[in-house]
Formats: sequence, structure tokens, C-alpha cells
Amino acid sequence: MPVLTSSYCPPWLLANGYVQSIFPTFFRQLDDGHLLRERIPTDDGDFLDLDWSRVGSRTLVVVSHGLEGHSRRPYVLGTVREANRNGWDALAWNFRSCGGDTNLLPRMYHSGATDDLHRVVRHALSQGYEQIHLVGYSMGGNLSLVYAGREAAELPEEVRSVVAFSVPCDLRGSAYQLAKWQNRVFMWKFLRDLKEKMTIKSQRFPHLVNVEGFDDIRTFKQFDDRYTAPLHGFRDAEDYWAQSSSLRYLPHLRVPTLLVNARNDPFLSPECFPQQLAAGHEFLHLEMPDSGGHVGFIQHTDDQTYWMEQRAMRFIADAVADVESLSSLVAPEAAVS
Repeated sequence: MPVLTSSYCPPWLLANGYVQSIFPTFFRQLDDGHLLRERIPTDDGDFLDLDWSRVGSRTLVVVSHGLEGHSRRPYVLGTVREANRNGWDALAWNFRSCGGDTNLLPRMYHSGATDDLHRVVRHALSQGYEQIHLVGYSMGGNLSLVYAGREAAELPEEVRSVVAFSVPCDLRGSAYQLAKWQNRVFMWKFLRDLKEKMTIKSQRFPHLVNVEGFDDIRTFKQFDDRYTAPLHGFRDAEDYWAQSSSLRYLPHLRVPTLLVNARNDPFLSPECFPQQLAAGHEFLHLEMPDSGGHVGFIQHTDDQTYWMEQRAMRFIADAVADVESLSSLVAPEAAVS
């Protein structure tokens, strides 16, 4: 597909990538009182917390949050709301330990843990959904892309599209990008939140997790070498990044996919903008707005609707229309036979 020209235009004085990345955290608030929580067991003895918002549709939008996010972050709630406005059910799920309760096993979540996303999809299919569309942000976007690409041959046929925003497609490049001095505030916050979770893990599994000296960690290279890799079966950070970066799986995509990465996203390295790949790909649509920051894409509306959620729904609507059009062509043939 040709690389798409973006329609996004940032508000005046809010075009800076850092402003776009920070502003929603402090100034965007959306109601989550309508969400219904469900806890489902995993086959390895753990659990996942899901938040539903149903309108009675057979089409479901599954939303995956970012690193140290959760299902009730504003960008997730905005996506859920837009899905409902379009007449579709929505399911926002929490990675392990992100729903408010620490998970039961030593493992947590990581950028390539597609087994949990697959569990969520299978659970949704058991509810009778005929179409599923995946929307992911940052780490959740990478996870959705890895799932659709790496598992392309086994992907349930009901999964009809993928939309991903602000995706660190190349985990290694993004890790080093976040290690730069201008991103130290973001890095500090991620490590602060992760320390809290690893401290709980160390109390439950002292033979596996030790937080002594954690405050000396300054980068994801150090964190992933010490925790992510050994807890999840990787040799080291480099091995984890290589196996879990969506960039290596994008060529295998077989469902319509939209990747939106802002050129001024402070988290992303040049490798996270696969223009050459997208230009020759049948299913991958790449959109690179000049502004947007990291999961920002702010726009001024009375109800705090942001551009990225509307963009996601337009892409999904096209995928839904394609499915319905195909169904209408097949149905008469089936009737004749």
C-alpha cells in the first residue's frame, strides 16, 4: 500500500512532540463508570482482567494499552467510546499486573506476550462475536502487530483488522531512544512504576526476583537484562528485543493493518517508520503525521474526543464494510448451491 498522507493537524501551540505526549495525562479525563469488569483464568494458573462496554453488536473492538498503562487510561476510554458510538462492542483488557491486582505467577507482561492477547480473542469468540478488530497503543500496538504477523497462519478468521498507534516497532532502537537525556523524565516514570511491581514480585518470589540495587537502573537495557529476559525465557535484552519487535513480523501480515507513528514521537527511532516495507505491502497502511507525539494526537472538542480514536474507527469501518460486501457476494452463491 502507498504510504498514506495524514489528515491530522495539531492545535496551535500543542504541536510539540513532548507536549503532545504529556498533555493528555494531565488534562484529559473520561468517564469509566460504564465499564463492566470480568476476570478470566489463564491455562497457566493466572488471570486476566477485562473491561467490557457493550451495545449489543456482533462486532467487537479489542483495545490493548501501553507500557505500565491499563484499561482505564484516557486513550483507551476514548477508543472504547468511539467504538460504541459506531455501534460496536468494545473490550479493553489489562496486561498481567496492570488491572489493579498483581498477577499470581513470576511472569508479568512483555512486548511479545501474544499468548495473552490470543486468550482474550478466544474468550471474545466464545461470546459469539463475528468480527474482531484490534486496536493497540505503544506496547499494545506492538503486541497487536506481533500477534497478527507472527501468528498469521493461525490467526482466527474473525480478526479482520489491526490499528496501531505510536508503536516502538524496533524495540532496541526505542530502548536506546528512551535512554537519551531528553527522555529522562519518561524513563524515570516507567522505572518508578516498574520498581513497585518488581518489589511485590521479590516478596512473593525471592528466589527469582531481587530488587536490591534497582535504583541504579537507568535504562530499559538494564531492566530487560535483569528482569524481562530471565522471567520470560529470553537470553538477554537483545534476544528479547529481537524476538518481540513487530518490525520483523510486519511482512507476514494478512489482514488490513494501519500503523500510525508521528514523526515527532520522542520514543521512536528511525527504524519505527518502515516506509519501504509499507510501500510494497498488500495489507500494511503506514501513516506518519508530522505531529502527534507519543499517544497524543490532541484535538480540541467539547467532549475530549481525540483524532487517533476517530482515525481508528474510520479504518475499522472500512474493514467492516469490506467484510459485509464480501458476505453479500457470497450469500447468493450459497443460496443457489
